[in-house]
Amino acid sequence: MKIFLVAGEASGDALGAALMAGLKELAPGATFHGVGGAKMEAEGFHSLFPMEELSVMGLIEVLPKYRHLKRRIAETADEVTRIRPDALVTIDSPDFCLRVAKAARAAHPALRTMHYVAPTVWAWRPGRAAKMAPVVDHVLALFPFEPPYMEAAGMTCDFVGHPVVAEPVASAEAASRLRETHMIGADQPLLLCLPGSRRGEVTRLAPRFEEAIARLRDREPSLRVVIPTVRGVAALVREMTARWKVVPLVLEETADKRAAFAAADLALAASGTVSLELAANRVPMVIAHDFNRLTWWMMKRAALIDTVTLVNIVTETRAIPEFLGPACQPGPIANALGRLVDDAEARAAQVVAMETTMERLGRGGEAPGLRAARSVLAHL
Repeated sequence: MKIFLVAGEASGDALGAALMAGLKELAPGATFHGVGGAKMEAEGFHSLFPMEELSVMGLIEVLPKYRHLKRRIAETADEVTRIRPDALVTIDSPDFCLRVAKAARAAHPALRTMHYVAPTVWAWRPGRAAKMAPVVDHVLALFPFEPPYMEAAGMTCDFVGHPVVAEPVASAEAASRLRETHMIGADQPLLLCLPGSRRGEVTRLAPRFEEAIARLRDREPSLRVVIPTVRGVAALVREMTARWKVVPLVLEETADKRAAFAAADLALAASGTVSLELAANRVPMVIAHDFNRLTWWMMKRAALIDTVTLVNIVTETRAIPEFLGPACQPGPIANALGRLVDDAEARAAQVVAMETTMERLGRGGEAPGLRAARSVLAHL
């Protein structure tokens, strides 16, 4: 069996790796081809080109790289033609992945195509499901309320659980060791700073996060900061934070990053799946994000909901404060972080929402990667 996989960013790489592990367990001898990152490579995968080239977010931000991305789409579709896999599984990154699926399907109309991560049609641009239906046969959904949206558009869809529920959580001992190793006292507040996994996000958000953190440190003099990051932006993060007033500890190793999540008292994070990682570790959080002004205006006009934070969406609450677009300013962000430090009730409300989120996303059941593999095999 040959499976062609295409992932375009760090979260997709993690999904692809778990899916590969599940397929290897259920279908020994399966081989894998396509585009992915370090985690997929660790499962025995050679990427056609560096996945980080695809990690571009925002309508306006894509424009300068349009020609290069278009070449990569053609190159990837040509490789699908050469490999002739049993299935093409594209993973998130719909702007890139679905164009690959369209080109590959045009060359081979009988090709089985699947997309892992349903488009957020419940949040904005509901017409996306209908547009993807001609080139996608089956969808693997991360959220339990998504299958009806996909099925209404003419695709089959399975809820396979969110991978965050199966990710290892560091022990209290590992958290203590991290604090001891880096001389962070038990009474020192430890803030996780998470400015994103894409270069554009880091460049845009890091200066505002720095100022917000500096203001928080004015009221919490013993504050320490740690930034868990990913390979594609680690060098940029180190460069941008080297002269911060509160110089952070930057971590790349997986075990260290898990320990940091377990050790943290609160977090300031860009919007995205990282809010679920924080929820799995019960870390109280503030979410902040911004885009190019035109991108933000277009997204705001198209939005169907008033929050982007997944914990809020899954629980149908607004427990997690967020500062988006023009509201992404250091002063209000710092004030919200300060309230989390001071207000035990606000922290407790977030923890309840986090626990509910994990239950609804499949915690305690079969691992999502294995469920996803079963779904792929059932729809070949």
